[in-house]
Amino acid sequence: MELLGGRGVPLWHAERDLAGVDAVILPGGFSYGDYLRCGAIARFAPIMEEVVRFAAAGGPVVGICNGFQILCEAGLLPGALIRNRSLRFICRVVHVRVESSRSPLTEGVAVGEVLEIPIKHGEGQFVAGEEDLARIEGEGLVVFRYCGPDGTVDDEHNPNGSAHAIAGVRNEAGNVVGLMPHPEHAVDPDLGPTGGQPLLASLLQHALARV
Repeated sequence: MELLGGRGVPLWHAERDLAGVDAVILPGGFSYGDYLRCGAIARFAPIMEEVVRFAAAGGPVVGICNGFQILCEAGLLPGALIRNRSLRFICRVVHVRVESSRSPLTEGVAVGEVLEIPIKHGEGQFVAGEEDLARIEGEGLVVFRYCGPDGTVDDEHNPNGSAHAIAGVRNEAGNVVGLMPHPEHAVDPDLGPTGGQPLLASLLQHALARV
């Protein structure tokens, strides 16, 4: 965020104050060692009470990888994330297609744009019941889909077996969004792809517009 002109404010999971931040990012990692189920314990962290209140008030909330899992476990996003179809940890660069501009991450990104971003997860397969999937698709809650470099969505380019190749979703209000790929690891051109740069820039502009 600092590279893009913002200021990152680190918050500890046991805190009960968001310190006046304008947006919340739940990062990736392995909270509580992923015991029980990814994100299932972290959703009860004290800071999550404030995150839920912040989201209910319309504040922008982004969950990345484990953060996405936590948001699903907390009921802030639909669906769940389970073991990859291959039952193996996957760490590589993939392509995702932007499906909706109605999220803090994609307001400044064109629908249909293909971004190159890395994934690093063992439990990234998005699943939901048939009725929930129909609602997610029908209400346009899909924000990102795994795809090929040309935007083609097919099983070959679905790295973890996610239903409908879903890589990220949003809530009905559009202010909460989660994704398995890591946009924060795709910002600096000296380190690799820059597909995350427009997403985080969009989040920063969205947050500033609310100040």
